[in-house]
Amino acid sequence: MARTRRPVVAGWFTDDSGEGGDFRLLGTRCTACSSVFFPREDSWCRNPGCPGGGELVETPLSRRGRVWSYTDGRYRPPAPYVSDPDAPWDPYTLVAVELEAEAMVVLGQAAPGVRTADLAVGMEVEVVPGVLNEDGAHTWTTWHWKPVHAHMAEDRS
Repeated sequence: MARTRRPVVAGWFTDDSGEGGDFRLLGTRCTACSSVFFPREDSWCRNPGCPGGGELVETPLSRRGRVWSYTDGRYRPPAPYVSDPDAPWDPYTLVAVELEAEAMVVLGQAAPGVRTADLAVGMEVEVVPGVLNEDGAHTWTTWHWKPVHAHMAEDRS
């Protein structure tokens, strides 16, 4: 039985199922003050200095940024992450990435196989589609951060 691909949180990133797609995180931008929000804000501008009267419009965020900070998770995360308490635990790497164009930091997991030893503050990374979990009916999709140099090395091979 084929699994249906479903985003963990609808509207936070583009669908990654298309050929050669341009996978992106999706934020919102206030038309009155140009503030950008991620996670997206669809109700009101959170900028206390906004003059008001604007709309919040969906905007794709930069695909690349620089590592601002990183760490590893050596514990089983709480919901919505799914973890079998009887399965062996593998630590995962979390990366905080500064998107210069948006003047914000976005947190996410590193791509599978990327460890803290593979990262450095200031390193360029890009957002790539990822899988959070699979169950009998669904593949739950998310985003990951991957070092650009690793992607470029794969392209050359």
